Amino acid sequence: MKERYTVSPAPHLHDNSSIPNVMWNVVLALLPALGFAVYYWGWRLLWLTLLGILAAVGTEALIQWLRKVPIRVSDGSAVLTGMLLTYNISPSSPWWLPVVGAVFAIAIGKQVFGGLGNNPVNPALLGRAFLLASWPALMTGIQTWKQPGTAISMSGIDPRIIDPNLQAVSGKAYELVTGATPLNLAQTLRDSTFVNSLAATRDASLDLSNRIFNGMLDLGTLKNLFWGQIGGCIGEVSVFALLLGAVYLLWRRIIEWRIPFFYLLTVFVLTFLFGGLPGTGYSLTLPIFHLFSGGLLLGAFFMATDYTTSPITKNGRVVYAIGCGLLTVIIRLVGGYPEGVSYSILFMNVMTPLIDILTRPKAFGRSKK
Repeated sequence: MKERYTVSPAPHLHDNSSIPNVMWNVVLALLPALGFAVYYWGWRLLWLTLLGILAAVGTEALIQWLRKVPIRVSDGSAVLTGMLLTYNISPSSPWWLPVVGAVFAIAIGKQVFGGLGNNPVNPALLGRAFLLASWPALMTGIQTWKQPGTAISMSGIDPRIIDPNLQAVSGKAYELVTGATPLNLAQTLRDSTFVNSLAATRDASLDLSNRIFNGMLDLGTLKNLFWGQIGGCIGEVSVFALLLGAVYLLWRRIIEWRIPFFYLLTVFVLTFLFGGLPGTGYSLTLPIFHLFSGGLLLGAFFMATDYTTSPITKNGRVVYAIGCGLLTVIIRLVGGYPEGVSYSILFMNVMTPLIDILTRPKAFGRSKK
């Protein structure tokens, strides 16, 4: 008697994972970063995050009710969107900013396309892009970045590392070091017009800018970046906290290693080759500075790996990650914004369907023809 086989649609292999399981595990992995942010900046950060979450969940439930579909907000997807959106704003933001951003992220970035699993781009990043276009001063202005409760500068650089008499050299230069986030400072130092205004002669200004830039690469500064003693967005505060969450997600196999690995590797290589100022030369601390600064780790581990908006093929994930890294470096080094993570991921989200088509593996038993 011949053996009979059952033919059925995919998937053929099952495990214990589910949408709620994945979403709530990612939320759990993000809690260390929130804890560090509250430690450095106070309890107000917790309320901002809760406002973003409540706005996202409320918008999801309202639109599902209007669409006359089952109201499902317990899967954690709206909670995660509201949390990630709030992680991308300044600690000094007004209370309404995460609310408006979360409403836009859910309504326009998710529900307008049919809800969970149908959105072409990451809703939280789309919400951040909307806030950046609508209120750029609140999203990028130096005056909005709040200093942690330490004696260091917002950029994480101790001005004494650069020059004990820096304030005597130029009050504007001192303000530049103590008032900017690391990436804001790096972008400003590349602006020759601004740098030339720091000193009386071009040679003096270049020398000063190089000393400030080298101060950014000091091991003490990198230590501040690692622990979170810097100015920046809520979710960027601590590399250590983000890595804790990333290790947890990798251990639980919630995310796959290819996207964050090739994303970070691309940024590392390109910033090592092209990330310096004229006269600063090559340094291994330079790409480490770029890896630790801004929202790169938050984007690489928690947003670029979104199931719906990233490729499903293994080779496609590599192409996607390299594209994210390339665009991030281009925006950081020559673009108009100091940070390029959000826009790079959004652009590659749009490219995901094409990447999946181009990297689709050959069906078993069939020729290329």
